[in-house]
Amino acid sequence: MPYTSVMAVALHLANLLLIISAAAEHIRDLEVSEGVPVGTKIGFIGDGTSPDSGPPYLIVPVGAAVDSDLSIDQTTGEIKTKVALDRETRASYSLVAIPMSGDNVKVVVKVLDENDNAPTFPSSLVNIEFPENTPRDVKRTLPPARDLDLDIFNTQRYNILSGNINNTFRLSSHRERDGVLYLDLQINGYLDRETCEFYSLVIEALDGGTPPLKGEMTVNITIQDVNDNPPIFNQSRYFASIQENSTLGTSVLQVLATDDDAGDNSQIEYSINRRQSDKDVLFRIDASTGIILVNKPLDFETKEMHELVVVAKDHGLQPLEATTFVSIKVIDVNDNQPTINVIFLSEDATPKISESAQPGEFVARISVNDPDSKTEYSNVNVTLNGGQGHFGLTTRDNIIYLVIVSLPLDRELQPNYTLNVIATDTGTPPLHASRTINLLITDVNDNTPEFDQQIYEANVMEVSDPGTSVLQVFAQDKDEGNNSLITYSLAEPGNTNWFQIDSRSGLITTRAHVDCETEPLPRLTVVATDNGFPPLSSTATVLVTIHDVNDNEPIFDQSFYNVSVAENEAEGRCILKAKTDHDEDDLHSFEEYLRNQKRNHSRFQQISKNKRNLYEWEIETTIAYT
Repeated sequence: MPYTSVMAVALHLANLLLIISAAAEHIRDLEVSEGVPVGTKIGFIGDGTSPDSGPPYLIVPVGAAVDSDLSIDQTTGEIKTKVALDRETRASYSLVAIPMSGDNVKVVVKVLDENDNAPTFPSSLVNIEFPENTPRDVKRTLPPARDLDLDIFNTQRYNILSGNINNTFRLSSHRERDGVLYLDLQINGYLDRETCEFYSLVIEALDGGTPPLKGEMTVNITIQDVNDNPPIFNQSRYFASIQENSTLGTSVLQVLATDDDAGDNSQIEYSINRRQSDKDVLFRIDASTGIILVNKPLDFETKEMHELVVVAKDHGLQPLEATTFVSIKVIDVNDNQPTINVIFLSEDATPKISESAQPGEFVARISVNDPDSKTEYSNVNVTLNGGQGHFGLTTRDNIIYLVIVSLPLDRELQPNYTLNVIATDTGTPPLHASRTINLLITDVNDNTPEFDQQIYEANVMEVSDPGTSVLQVFAQDKDEGNNSLITYSLAEPGNTNWFQIDSRSGLITTRAHVDCETEPLPRLTVVATDNGFPPLSSTATVLVTIHDVNDNEPIFDQSFYNVSVAENEAEGRCILKAKTDHDEDDLHSFEEYLRNQKRNHSRFQQISKNKRNLYEWEIETTIAYT
């Protein structure tokens, strides 16, 4: 373009700007929905309110998008769409229409939102992990869906479409200042990897349109293993036999345990519990395979049956373990006499049983060996003597014998028993062995404290100082240990404000001044509670007699009395009662007399209306002790 033309255009634009800035303006607001067809009429520049500002117009666009998106007829002032408008790209258009005469018109075209955008997740697939011991209601933030539309057309809610097995998860959402509806995934139940280790949730986001537009996202959830399952043996007890002359390293049997956890949590290591079994280390076990091998020479005459406690422990951070029993029989190649091995089944493996043990409960496990036996199984008869019928014997495969409780036990009647286990073989002559068991019966809290009296009686003067001894009660408990330790207390309700009891000695003392006039015969309930679990208690009654002392003056209930009496009233008739004394009883009585008259004389002269209409007396009272 020649320089002169450029200068002309520049001068023309400068003149237009001067005209726009100098002229008055009318504001014309127009609206059009986004997405309407090309050529849709939006409206006219003129609004009829200023006839001087009519067409034709010189159009001055504000921004390049006016010319590209709108079609403006300068002759008529009609505005149409030139392209399909998109509010998310441009929300409004502005232009200035300069008429040939009159005021300028500023036109603002607002693009109205339509529900033309679906909620969109930033990623269609999200992978997350939860440890299986994650507590209920724990949240995990998920990427929210975003919708370019406004208000109701924006994202309104989220749903789980599929994959939510047993409703294990739920969604929660909240909207923040930026208008985005943020999404959280919450645990709705309890996770268990061994039940379900993977979830694939399809989550949809919906806006508020009619019908709503939707977006979807898949959330793959992997449940991480924690060590919450112990190993489990495929048998609770194993049996095996081996010749006593077997060489070292000979395989005896293989135990097998499995663990439902994963990874290291499921890796199992086997061992023999040497504290409870095989202290002589006659056997060893392969830690990986569970194969039990001969570790030292065996001797049938020393021990025919070996009871092993085998432990399977996993490799978790906090390892879990399980145990099983392995009974190994050594087959004899020589002769000898029977032997007896006893394993007590108490917690500390000592010969004791609780008095609360029920019939059928195991006391001890007995292994019997018969060195004289050349057969596959020992031909030994085992009997149990003693116990007064409270214990019996049962057998398993003629190898393992169990001492059981046959009758209910009572430590208070019999604190211990002497049992004699006798094993007799079938040889000629028969040989036998015996084992004496001194079985201790342990105590349970099955006896309540017993007072030496059910009703106690005590006396106390009402002037007694606080701390005065009233009575000492005594209770004892047939149990032993903590079960027999007794604590005394006063039960409610009662005059506990007056009395107190020493919790150990049972001594009842006054804690405050007592008052005969308030309560002459207070009744206390004493509770004796032992220290067992649960504690047992009993009660006794203490009847306290409070002896009165003369601590209240006689008082008249009025300072002046006015009484009317007929002149012919019979002699001895009561015409007035004018005395009161809180101490009045057999010990503290009182008498009254008319002032200026001697005691025990007639208190009233004969009354006669003919002599006087009004009589006045002054009465005094004194305390009389009997």
